[in-house]
Amino acid sequence: MPNWRRWQAQLLDHLILIGGALVMTLPVYSIFAATTHEGGRVRPRLDLGSGTLENYGHFLQTGAGFSGDVTALSMMWNSFLLGAGFATLKVVLSLMTAYALIYFRVRFASAIFAVLLLTLLLPLESRFLPTYAVTVELGLVNTRAGLILPLVASGLGTLFFRQFLMTVPDALLESARIDGAGPLKFFKDILVPLSLPTAAALFLVLFVNGWNQYLWPVMVTSEESTYTLVRGMQFFGNSSLRGLMLAVLAFVPPALLVILFQRQVVKGLFDGSH
Repeated sequence: MPNWRRWQAQLLDHLILIGGALVMTLPVYSIFAATTHEGGRVRPRLDLGSGTLENYGHFLQTGAGFSGDVTALSMMWNSFLLGAGFATLKVVLSLMTAYALIYFRVRFASAIFAVLLLTLLLPLESRFLPTYAVTVELGLVNTRAGLILPLVASGLGTLFFRQFLMTVPDALLESARIDGAGPLKFFKDILVPLSLPTAAALFLVLFVNGWNQYLWPVMVTSEESTYTLVRGMQFFGNSSLRGLMLAVLAFVPPALLVILFQRQVVKGLFDGSH
């Protein structure tokens, strides 16, 4: 009887999880199904059409916009650069900041860290206007550097790496000093390898965040050659066939990354490498 009750409990848990997954994925599937049909009014539906490969193959290669130079592939490339550059620079800068706060005698280190934590209380959009003014002064408008560089500072990343580095045994630092390793060698040969699980998990979270950025690309780019997928959806309209196809394309890469590496993400964010 206990085994039967355990089986019932597991069945109920799985039914709840499957139901939740269906509720979350059904809207995306209905949009994808709508893009496989040709002609007529574009509306969400559940039946797949016969034009999947034709619609997407034609859309990926066909130029659009006023200049005719922007394609879905170029927008995907711009989104990838934004997400990868956004995540890479944030991870590197956050790790270096946490290293400085933990292993160097920085005056007012606690106050500096408290200010970094205060930035977590402010939504990213609240800093866009002053950030945009600085971007204009630096001449980075309508450039890929302007999309990425102004947003690389991260209080969240510094918090994760600081909490991880505080768990690193002091014996490692003492051993490195005995072996004659300086601060740079200790950071490069010991702390960076230890931080890789946390860095990889944080990179994935930040990549999805950068990939899905909408307001900042709208503010800092106006040339079609710099459009991202999310920016392109606003350009084509969210009710047009092209806009819905861009929505599907924008959803697929982050979803695949999270599905494939969800175990590593959980381990890196909550367990670290220890």
